[in-house]
Amino acid sequence: MFVISLLSRLPFGVLYAISDFLFFITYRVVGYRRKMVQKNLRNSFPDKTEQELKKIEKQFYVNLCDYGVETLKLYSIRKEELARRMLFRDVSAIEKYKQQNQSVLILSSHQFNWEWLLSSGNFNLPVPVDFVYQQQSSEFFNRFSLLCRTRFGAHPIKRSDVARELIRRKDILRGIAIVSDQYPGLKKDKKYQTRFLNQDTVFFLGAHQIAVLTQYPVVYAQVRKIKRGYYEASFVNIAEPPHAKEDFTLIENYIKAVEKIIYENPSGWLWSHNRWKTRHLKKN
Repeated sequence: MFVISLLSRLPFGVLYAISDFLFFITYRVVGYRRKMVQKNLRNSFPDKTEQELKKIEKQFYVNLCDYGVETLKLYSIRKEELARRMLFRDVSAIEKYKQQNQSVLILSSHQFNWEWLLSSGNFNLPVPVDFVYQQQSSEFFNRFSLLCRTRFGAHPIKRSDVARELIRRKDILRGIAIVSDQYPGLKKDKKYQTRFLNQDTVFFLGAHQIAVLTQYPVVYAQVRKIKRGYYEASFVNIAEPPHAKEDFTLIENYIKAVEKIIYENPSGWLWSHNRWKTRHLKKN
């Protein structure tokens, strides 16, 4: 971690110069997952011209490389600096539940910069934050990501330990953060199939199951990039208890909220992820 620590202490100007170089390598030279990105964009925006799609694609790679150096910076960034760069515009949806002594589920998506959202949420939100995470295969990256995410007090919950941790910490007033737009790739994952960005898509049912179990209200964390190195977050209600096991309003409202922010800023979402694998889709 010594090299990571040194690099993370570089000024933002130097880090963004590194990001520019990474953009040249990943986009111009290597073409990192460009076919995947192009396919995802084309299928998601069938009405856009090739020129419009190309513009989104290019800006996505800029954002992706910025995300890389910004995540590196989390290792050493001061709280005051992060608070200045990740602005929380409206937390009234969560403040309302705090006043009722009510914990809340906070759903987010892979909208840049979701790592800054989580880290700064610990000192910008009116409640402490637990977050659900999937352990990575690389011990180094797993350790690095946990160090960054917990620097300001977030409590990590392994995906495999969610039920146990919900019971153990049920008396703690908190927000439980979940990035819910990943592809549910394991056979044991509970799945929900619907339309998302003009395509048949399967979603995790994990957030729905947690809501049913806890009967917590659910909000969506919207992130918008203002300019390079600066973001803003706001929170909107998407579901109130009671949550019924066979009622998937929560998931559908979440999908609508994610689509809305993607349509507003299409280059801000993680298009390099193979989100639309077909092996779990049900045949009509």
